[in-house]
Amino acid sequence: MLPRMMGYPNEPFAGRTLAEVGRDLRAGRTGPVELVEATLAAVEAAQPRYNAFVTVDAEGARAAAVRAAGELAGGTDRGPLHGVPVAVKDIVDTAGLRTTMGSRHFAGHLPAGDATVVARLRAAGAVIVGKTTTHEFAYGPMGDVAANGPCANPHDPARMAGGSSAGSAAAVAAGLVPLAVGTDTGGSVRIPAALCGVAGLRPSPDGIPGAGVFPLSWSLDTVGPIAGCVADVALGWRVLAGAREDLPEAPSAIRIGVPTGAWFDRVEPRVAAAVEDAVRRLGGDAREVAVPDAEELYHLYRVVQSAEAVSIHRERLDTAPELFCPETLDRLRLAERVPAWEYARSLRRMHALRAAAVRRLAGVDVLVLPTVPVPAPPLGFRDGVAGWDTTRDALLAFTVPWSTLGLPAVSVPLPGDGLPVGAQLVGLPGGDAELLALAARLD
Repeated sequence: MLPRMMGYPNEPFAGRTLAEVGRDLRAGRTGPVELVEATLAAVEAAQPRYNAFVTVDAEGARAAAVRAAGELAGGTDRGPLHGVPVAVKDIVDTAGLRTTMGSRHFAGHLPAGDATVVARLRAAGAVIVGKTTTHEFAYGPMGDVAANGPCANPHDPARMAGGSSAGSAAAVAAGLVPLAVGTDTGGSVRIPAALCGVAGLRPSPDGIPGAGVFPLSWSLDTVGPIAGCVADVALGWRVLAGAREDLPEAPSAIRIGVPTGAWFDRVEPRVAAAVEDAVRRLGGDAREVAVPDAEELYHLYRVVQSAEAVSIHRERLDTAPELFCPETLDRLRLAERVPAWEYARSLRRMHALRAAAVRRLAGVDVLVLPTVPVPAPPLGFRDGVAGWDTTRDALLAFTVPWSTLGLPAVSVPLPGDGLPVGAQLVGLPGGDAELLALAARLD
């Protein structure tokens, strides 16, 4: 299912899948140069509404489009992304193109080389059009704290796009690009995908290389694709992960597990109803799966993430704290209070739980639950919602457990009126291809 456009149906990729774009390119109905010019014009026009981009590489994109056009005309076809405009989160290195991490600390930073995922995109013929807005240093699920300002939700610009991969999700939802790269530590691909009405994958740990990506928490970080539908996410995943095989056939009879426990009861009724309908549409047998340690999983995540984030930013905290956005600095100062013994103990416990994580799906093929228990909150909103103490807790509550356990998870947009709702499907360790095959049933 492609994203529901809210008032801007004429953007270059609104309502178009990557397969459709590829067919048009190869049939000569459009060309890479034409596509990139339409993208650059649309990004410029949309920037005041959404602030989805930090830096646009018009010169580099035009040169790449010319190369792609020449290659396709000469019979060289690099695959489904050849000649297709793609956006990249602004914590992912791009050679010679400004990469700011959403922070004044890196306002003029020009990486010397490409991150591995960017190199793979270029090798696949993709046209990198620019860098997308990220919550500062990817340290927040809202997407509205960054040196370049907040990123707005295309479905309602008064609401947050979600974070930290805010600009990547917003750019896809607005039809500006058909595919974008994000990163996910505790939910930073899945949360904005759900709030913006698009699809996004957190892969299994090490499933996609993280070299050249600025870290938030090295024990938890992953890189993941965001696109309008699961089929397009799968195409992006194959390129980023270097996967050569097609997705397997999903089993005809799916065994669905629905996580239960007090932790998962705090959800807005409209969100719960939409996900219940998704479970019915998937078909197969559904049964409840108890997750009695969800609160512990959340606590372990916060301890590990906090300690590692402070380690990464230690020198900046000591020498130039004034360059952080105030909210980021406050969070890092709180994170400094995590004692070394608690970090060590939590990290050991997390790895023990990961080693046994496969047992969580014993007897089921996939877990299905809301990606986020609420629709997109207003920009700047920080109060409690749906029974959660803070907006941050609400946004992270249903994504963090699977990050802690190292399980792959994909957010899928669901049909309905009003602000978008996402269903989260969680699979077995290393079962990314199988998970995407199951999730594609909801497209």
